[in-house]
Order: sequence, then C-alpha cells, then structure tokens
Amino acid sequence: MTPDAAARALAAEGVVVFEPDPRTARWAAAAWEAAGPLMAEAQRSGGLRCGGTWLAGVDLLPNAADGSVAGVPLAGASVEAVVALGLAPAAWHAAQVSVTWPGYPRPDAAESAGAARYRRQRDAAHVDGLLPEGPERRRHLREPHAFILGLPLTESHADAAPLVIWPGSHRLIGRALAAARAAGPSGPAGDIDLTDAYTAARRAAFDLCPRVPLPLRPGQAVLLHRHLLHGIAPWAAPPAPEGRGVAYFRPELAEPEAWFGD
Repeated sequence: MTPDAAARALAAEGVVVFEPDPRTARWAAAAWEAAGPLMAEAQRSGGLRCGGTWLAGVDLLPNAADGSVAGVPLAGASVEAVVALGLAPAAWHAAQVSVTWPGYPRPDAAESAGAARYRRQRDAAHVDGLLPEGPERRRHLREPHAFILGLPLTESHADAAPLVIWPGSHRLIGRALAAARAAGPSGPAGDIDLTDAYTAARRAAFDLCPRVPLPLRPGQAVLLHRHLLHGIAPWAAPPAPEGRGVAYFRPELAEPEAWFGD
C-alpha cells in the first residue's frame, strides 16, 4: 500500500490494515518472547483484569527508542507508512502489550455492573486518551495520542477476542469533540469536560457505523486514527492457553491542541 493510499484510507475510514510483512513478523516474534517473563510476573502478582482474563500491559514491552526488540528492528510497510505520513515519533515509547485469554471478559470486582455490561455488549468501545475521572467518571483529554499502531503477536482463532472497530466513527467523534473544545474555556485542552459530547458521538457511531472485528495475524499491522472508536470482542473461540496478544504503539502529540484536528 502506498503512503497516499494509506492516507486516504485513514481519512475516510479511520483505519488502515497492512498485509503480512516478514519484517513485521520477525519483530512480532521477538516482542512476544520478550513480553513472556513480564506477562508471567503480572499473572503472579495479580496484575490481570477482568477476572484474570486480560492483561492491559500498558508500557510493558522493553523495546528500544527506535522500536527494536532484542536487536530486531521495528520494520515493515506499516512503519514505512507512519514515517511517510509524517507521524513517526522522535522516539518510540514502551509499547502496550494487551493479552486476552479464554473467558474474557469475566466479572471483575473493580468494575461496576454497568461497566461490565458495556464491556460484554459493546466490546468496551472507546477512544484512547479520554480518561474517566472522579466518582462521576467525567472524561478529559489526558493522553493526546497521535495514532495507534497495532501489531499482532500471536496466531489466534478469529473469535478469540479480536480487536473491534467502527469504521468512519472517527469523523463523528472528531467533529463532536472539536466543537466541544471550541465551545469550552480557552485554557489547556485537558481542562475541557468532553464527557457529554463524547458520549453522544459514541452513541451516534453505534447507530451509523458498522461494527467490524479485525482478527489479524503476526506480520500484519493495523493503523488507527486517534479518534476511531475501538474495543475488544468477548472470547468466543475454543480454549487457547497462550491467549491473543497485540502490541500497541500510541505516541503522544507534542501539542495537545493538535489532537482535536483531523
């Protein structure tokens, strides 16, 4: 896929899926091996969520600033597209390693009944960076990600809790949040309460945009627009002890105000 084609897809649908690339597959194998001991430690220390069926794994992967893991470079068509689109960060942060296991999502004492129901029925669909805070769970922009780059780490059944997206939702949500920012006070972007605009736009996206599971394989990659609604489907596959693992890079913009743009 050419950079121009990737840019068009990202603008139109909010997602670009890259076909298998051997360079990306080599990186995925190295990343999964490197993450193994850290996942095991999280399991031993009770660091799993959803009744032991999900490791959020934020900043878990011990990759270098150039994205490499154990000397294996972060490479492939997806990385080339990120560079060509002018999105590549000066340094790659430690990637998230999200892993789900059979039974996801089991009930979790840390979640309310409503949150657990939303996770089961709506795949916990969300836009990254809008963190719920306080007893009323009001949402503010705390992590202005430039994009999300997902790199599958395991060979998994299609119904083994795949990533789910709502193509086109980025346009609805982006417009709503930009309007809320413009109507709010002139202070820092993080001061704006985006809860109502976000909730209404998310509801509209469920009505107007298709729900699309993306059960990708190692060597493939997916690039998501920062405003795209996405989540994780419940596990509906046969048991698989290794689970489904995906690494996510979510570099932050230097200027939070830019997050509200296209």
